[in-house]
Amino acid sequence: MDLLNDALKNIKAVNGEWHDIAQKHLDNLTKPQGSLGRLEEFARRLVAITESKKPILDKKVIFTFAGDHGVAEEGVSAFPKEVTRQMVFNFLNGGAGINVLSRHAGAEVIVVDIGVDFDFGNVSGL
Repeated sequence: MDLLNDALKNIKAVNGEWHDIAQKHLDNLTKPQGSLGRLEEFARRLVAITESKKPILDKKVIFTFAGDHGVAEEGVSAFPKEVTRQMVFNFLNGGAGINVLSRHAGAEVIVVDIGVDFDFGNVSGL
């Protein structure tokens, strides 16, 4: 949790001028305005957050939060709650789908237990 708390402390307000700079660039590309949908929104935010016309993302992290919510106990889930624990171990061992995607993207997977109904003790990486 220290990593997350440290990251949250470093978040500052976004300068709206950078949104405008990004939008102007997007509107001048050879494409219909707004045709990239959510990708354009992401680009505007990234430019505004980094305050750079060409942001570089050199550290990629995928936070994967795991927790039980009681649905399995109601009998409406396709899987028993033990699957949550098994998936956490799978995330930590690099065997889940998110791990495959993260390796492809060159990103680190950080697994956070936010209420799994299992005592992991001092499991490394959690």
